[in-house]
Amino acid sequence: MSFLAPMLLAGLPLVALPIIIHLINQRRFQTIRWGAMMFLLAANRLSRGYARLRQWLIMAFRMLAIAGLIFAIARPLASGWLGLSAGGRPDTTIVLLDRSPSMQQTGGSGGSTKLETGRQQLVQALKMLGSARWVLVDSTTNKAIEIESPDSLLNSPAGEPASSASDIPAMLQAAHDYIQANKSGRTEIWICSDLRENDWNGESGRWQTLRESFLEFPQGVRFHLLAYPQAALENVAIRVTDVRRQQTSDAAELFISLKLSRAPVLDSNSSNSKISVPVQFEIDGARSELTIEMDGAQFELKDHRIPLERSHERGWGRVSIPADANMADNEFCFVFDRPVPRVAIILADDPQAARPLELAAAISPDPSVHDSAEVISEEQLAAVEWEKLSLLLWQAPLPKGSSANLIQAFVERGGQAVFLPPAAPSEGEFFGVGWKAWVEEAEEIPVENWRGDQELLANTQSGAALPVGQLQIRRYAGLSGESFTPLASVRGGKPLLVRATTAHGGAYFLATTPAPGDSSLATSGVVLYVLVQRALAAGAAVLGNTRQLVAGAPPESDPATWQRVTGDERAISTEFPFHRGVYVSGERLLAVNRPAAEDQAQVLADHRLGELFRGLDFARVDDQAGSLSSLIQEVWRLFLAAMIVALIVEAGLCLPKLARTREATFKTEPVGFHAPGG
Repeated sequence: MSFLAPMLLAGLPLVALPIIIHLINQRRFQTIRWGAMMFLLAANRLSRGYARLRQWLIMAFRMLAIAGLIFAIARPLASGWLGLSAGGRPDTTIVLLDRSPSMQQTGGSGGSTKLETGRQQLVQALKMLGSARWVLVDSTTNKAIEIESPDSLLNSPAGEPASSASDIPAMLQAAHDYIQANKSGRTEIWICSDLRENDWNGESGRWQTLRESFLEFPQGVRFHLLAYPQAALENVAIRVTDVRRQQTSDAAELFISLKLSRAPVLDSNSSNSKISVPVQFEIDGARSELTIEMDGAQFELKDHRIPLERSHERGWGRVSIPADANMADNEFCFVFDRPVPRVAIILADDPQAARPLELAAAISPDPSVHDSAEVISEEQLAAVEWEKLSLLLWQAPLPKGSSANLIQAFVERGGQAVFLPPAAPSEGEFFGVGWKAWVEEAEEIPVENWRGDQELLANTQSGAALPVGQLQIRRYAGLSGESFTPLASVRGGKPLLVRATTAHGGAYFLATTPAPGDSSLATSGVVLYVLVQRALAAGAAVLGNTRQLVAGAPPESDPATWQRVTGDERAISTEFPFHRGVYVSGERLLAVNRPAAEDQAQVLADHRLGELFRGLDFARVDDQAGSLSSLIQEVWRLFLAAMIVALIVEAGLCLPKLARTREATFKTEPVGFHAPGG
């Protein structure tokens, strides 16, 4: 049990007052034996047992009444976990509010979303507990901002839903930095989240550092988690996977590929496993509809054709489905334009070794898109038209000096670069990654793991995996550095393909080459071709006047200059990059949408959550969207009622027995014995 005024519990020793009064009264009289009263004492011995029991009951109820009064004025808390874990007024209260799309799921009967419910419950609880300082960590910018009161959670833009994913470790780091910078006293951190794995990133190495950092605070930090882990089994999410405009002889067509997903259907024979989903297409305000029969967890529609006028070269659109448990994943925006030429350059020590790379980059999978590739030397880099370049393939010692500056600027503006090891790896790093010596084994080295959910080796649109596991690696170069994400690894966990950490664009390091003595990349062909073409497409996506952006990604221009075409009317201009919609920035048309990981994201396992907070003062409660229950309640009325009942019972026990009819009864108390309490 915890109390809002725990200092008043210091009055609990007053419970002993009835005993003290009884002992004092007992010393006020002296016992004198009187022969005339002996027969009365003998007659009273028969009822002494009952009298003694009644006297002790009177004593107990008097003590209970005093205890009830003390507990009532100390304002006890109850109702669930907080009544057992909270206590005292903290110096600083920090709120970590998950605003990701999955938090916009409603309850089973509709009504409030998880985010709305969480905000209401937090406001009620925090106002009751009180704090000297209130801080909110914004899940879009991961910055700590001071707020006037808990009520700010209900009306601040930093508490409204967003289309970007949350990064709980980064939010906790922001809370840690705030405590450290402001030298806060006793601190409580409240986390409101639906425990989606992509938001918590439980496999990140940052968690161990965070645990150790919080344990170092001498003032102590307490963590409270308000979780809404329930998944919406009937929720359907829609996503556009590809949009391209294609010119015909007398008009034009827009080819739209999309994906529908929902929670896995446990019983495929159930009549509920097959559903009809009407999909609405809107192109610059013109609408059309297509009904899709969905059977299973996923459905993909490829190259749905929508006719366009020949003059309609650039525009925007969106696809949507009817409202369900989560409105945040029922709509997806897109923009389109005439495809830009995709240009690649290859720089290699041996031009003959670069031939497979040149072929993979020059052959377009789409006849309407023009691909070109050129092999150059390092001396020609200064003459490259970088503003028209999509992809750089580099098979030479890592760049230095002016060459490094040119390539770094190319990647920072959104370009793609793939680095392959030279014949003789040299010292030095680029983008935090460097080459080590070649590793060669007597037998072929198998590829054990690769990322099939995203990046260059992701599965095809049909869900089929690339034949990465069939590659024959004969030798590979080691990689140094730590600022990269492995995308594929060979036996023993050694990286084969990694992505360096960059703010924009993509910098990849492939630890082998297409040369026959190094691997089967050239002879098998499929993996190399897909890898190069995907990098080309990503690099070309930033060259035209349209952009498909992921909510939360660093914007290329000042969001304050963006103009909203369609989207969330509640979003302020500085938060446009975090909200779904279509925006105009100068001559560019931008479409912002939620990350792919937000569609049907898995819930973090309970045991894994326990490991993340191991050793910390941590409490958790689960609730559901639309819940009207309060996290905490003051129960002083119950103690006050208990005090009143105790006084009534004590008064009843003190009443004398009723006189018997037709019999004069003389009742006296034995001399020298006094009831408890006087």
